[in-house]
Amino acid sequence: MLNWEQVFASRSTRMRASEIRELLKLLDRPDIISFAGGIPDPALFPREAFEAAMADIFAGSDAQASLQYSVSEGYLPLREWLAGEMEKIGIACTVDNVFITSGSQQALDYLGKLMLSPGDTALVGWPTYLGALQAFNAYEPHYDQLIPAGNRTPESYREGATAKGGAVKFAYLSADFANPTGETIGREGREQVLALAEELDIAVIEDAAYQALRYDGEPVPPILALEIAAKGSIEQARTIYCGSFSKTLAPGLRVGFVVAATPVIAKLVLMKQAADLHSPSLNQMAIEHVATRHFEAQVDTIRNAYRSRRDAMLGALARHMPPGATWGTPQGGMFVWVTLPEGIDGAALLVRSIETERVAFVPGQAFFADRSGANTIRLSFSCADEAVIGEGIARLGRLVANALPLAA
Repeated sequence: MLNWEQVFASRSTRMRASEIRELLKLLDRPDIISFAGGIPDPALFPREAFEAAMADIFAGSDAQASLQYSVSEGYLPLREWLAGEMEKIGIACTVDNVFITSGSQQALDYLGKLMLSPGDTALVGWPTYLGALQAFNAYEPHYDQLIPAGNRTPESYREGATAKGGAVKFAYLSADFANPTGETIGREGREQVLALAEELDIAVIEDAAYQALRYDGEPVPPILALEIAAKGSIEQARTIYCGSFSKTLAPGLRVGFVVAATPVIAKLVLMKQAADLHSPSLNQMAIEHVATRHFEAQVDTIRNAYRSRRDAMLGALARHMPPGATWGTPQGGMFVWVTLPEGIDGAALLVRSIETERVAFVPGQAFFADRSGANTIRLSFSCADEAVIGEGIARLGRLVANALPLAA
């Protein structure tokens, strides 16, 4: 029998199972109240709109093209629509700056592959999106903590990367309602990220997966918009904007996109040609059909639903969590980040929770590049109604309270 471990590349040792993907299996168990999956509520998908879209595509002149190979850049009408939407949020661009991916996760994988050599350093949040760490890990980087304003100097980042045998290549962050913390970076913080990137001469990867899901407060311009305003053109920008239709229209169709300067797009197109040629034509056409006709109404629908669920979770946490537990108040997105009383381990708590209270969540340690943050957990409110949220948080609060003597 072949010893597969000696055949696998060294990078394979950095591949770990996603705690979140494993926890999603619990969604099929009716006795579990799940706050684990950061996924949209399927009951809110615009199913009838997609049924109409598919019927129109197959009844029209695009029927054959929808089943055929296509260009690697992506379906032109979808890219044209996206360019118009980017204009609305201050990102002036053309279709040549828009590239379609198979979900934004593919964009992160491509960008890691494009920029990271073994031993290079990526600057990320502490915590940060687990999927980004998984995408970048394959290219054998080191991680350093992205601190836009603080005691870190650009030179300290540069020296740290050099000591590890590489260079700093990019800063990765989600500026709006981040996964997992739900936090939003204000305008000043975004400008500080750009200033740091300028000093280090690195790229900025702006993950905007949740940008449309704002429930409170005034929108903050995307980092790419701020940079374009300062420099006059997207072609002068170092920021790479990654977006997705997974949180707004349909995750199952796996349609994401990248907006960036044309030299970046040109490289991504070459990578696409070598990987999967192009994202599925039919899926792109269906997304374009629904987006051009229903996007704003669909976003309004999910905003109203998720806002109510967020409020229910925040209210339940205030009623049921014992002293010593703290949490953020997200202005949008799908998550509430909870810091447990010192000494309570989120992973151990999850095991006890599944056994006794039948509530699932994600231990926060998964989101830290150094596996710290043991006393944190991520709660998602997107897939539970208000009554279920209230019951689930009551159970979780009881569990945390019972764990306090063990933590003392």
